[in-house]
Amino acid sequence: MRHTLVKNISKALLGGLILVGPVGCTDFLKEQAPSNLTPTSFYTIPDHAEAAIAATYQGLRFMGDGAGIFSSNWQLLEALTGTSTTETAQNSDLNNLYGLVHDGNTAHVVNYWNGLYRIIANANQVLDKVPGINPMDAAQKTKILGEARFLRASAYFTAVQLWGDIPLVTKPQTAASADFLPARSSKEDVYKLIVDDLTAAEAAGLAWMDVSGRANLAAVKTQLAKVYLTMAGFPLSKGASYYKLAADKAFEVITYANANPSTINLFTTYDDVHKESNKNRVEHLFMIQYNTSVAGNPMDNFYPNFKPVTYNGPGGTGSSVPVTSFYKSYEAGDLRAKDQVGYFYTTYYTNGNGAQFDLGAPYVFKHFNRTANGTAGVAGTRQNNLNVPQIRYAETLLIYAEAQNEVGGPNQAAYDAMKRIRDRATLTTPDLGTYTQATFREAVWRERWHELCYEQITWFDMVRLRKVYNDKTNGFDNFVGHVNPSSNNQPLQEKHLLLPIPKQELLNNPNLKTQNPGYPGV
Repeated sequence: MRHTLVKNISKALLGGLILVGPVGCTDFLKEQAPSNLTPTSFYTIPDHAEAAIAATYQGLRFMGDGAGIFSSNWQLLEALTGTSTTETAQNSDLNNLYGLVHDGNTAHVVNYWNGLYRIIANANQVLDKVPGINPMDAAQKTKILGEARFLRASAYFTAVQLWGDIPLVTKPQTAASADFLPARSSKEDVYKLIVDDLTAAEAAGLAWMDVSGRANLAAVKTQLAKVYLTMAGFPLSKGASYYKLAADKAFEVITYANANPSTINLFTTYDDVHKESNKNRVEHLFMIQYNTSVAGNPMDNFYPNFKPVTYNGPGGTGSSVPVTSFYKSYEAGDLRAKDQVGYFYTTYYTNGNGAQFDLGAPYVFKHFNRTANGTAGVAGTRQNNLNVPQIRYAETLLIYAEAQNEVGGPNQAAYDAMKRIRDRATLTTPDLGTYTQATFREAVWRERWHELCYEQITWFDMVRLRKVYNDKTNGFDNFVGHVNPSSNNQPLQEKHLLLPIPKQELLNNPNLKTQNPGYPGV
């Protein structure tokens, strides 16, 4: 997608220069300099619309930006889950997340709030200004507006799960706006906007898949299925009717995939999940786009601490590493836990392509780029252009399996969806008739924990289910009272179901009023 976005931005800039090009000196002095472009003067041609939606996509990369030494924003949604720990002690904010003592000053919390609302602000500009661009191809306009709706909905979906009642801003703001200091809206109102946006995106003429990395119909439908699944659970607790909506929406994607297996499918191997050449294809329904000429892949905090697994030699921070008990919780023979085959590795090659050596512990392989870092006898390119997955078809299957089971117990289609995940892992799945609704429910939950780990998904499962996978018992504990292996024996509390509002936001905006329960205010 990067080449497309850069081309569109360049074309938009060129368009601005043409507007002030062939004029006399007097006219020139009356023209507005391109550097003084405003939202009002900018949105005048279709290329401006393309540049604006490109800027909105670019905002997704806040997730990988730094959050102090040896840490990135994405670790917010991993450190809290109990499936990872750290080999470094040099980032106090990260350690506070692991220890469950984070507050409104924690950098990751602040950066997530700011990053999400920046995406929302950019999407609002697109939705407000692009409809007025004329002439512009109607299909192009509708598509861009659909993409903006998808991006805004996705940002709000993350935000409402993290903070609960939040400001609901749907128009561009200036200091003169009546809602420049917005109050918090109810979760119900936020979810209504999310559903409305995703429904509009569904009708925007998007292709089922888009190898450029832009929003596509499979991603929109799966995101909507996930929203319905979340609304069925806590805190809205809408129950059976929303499980049915989730199942039906996910099944639309599955039906299309079954008819078009070369377009949407599970990858044959786990190595394909983190292969550069597979970006935005087949299983990857939506990804955050990375290319080193603009921004390289941000997941290097998964590298082990000072072990020579890349061309850089002994390096890496080990800021996020698997909890050993979680790694050991995979069933015997599960390919996902096999060294360099699945989602972990326990050995690698010195400096990326030299002699094989033992790492002494399991590390996350899911985001490791062999092409960039090297592999047995093959030097790496040193250019980590791997994308970061946001929605995989594996999740679509598991959404369907879980939601359909809640509608009326496990049926053949729900069983087949879960079994596909286990088949790829080379695991034997008990016959459908051996499951009850309760045992199938937990079987699907286990697959979510083991299949979707380290993709910033597990925390949201914990919150909507009010359950946490216990990697020692292989069962599920209640959220409140569960002790993460990485938390220094600090149990999860009711307050942890929400993040604290960033303290600076409370200081700047008195209409936010009170802090989320259990956290210190201002």
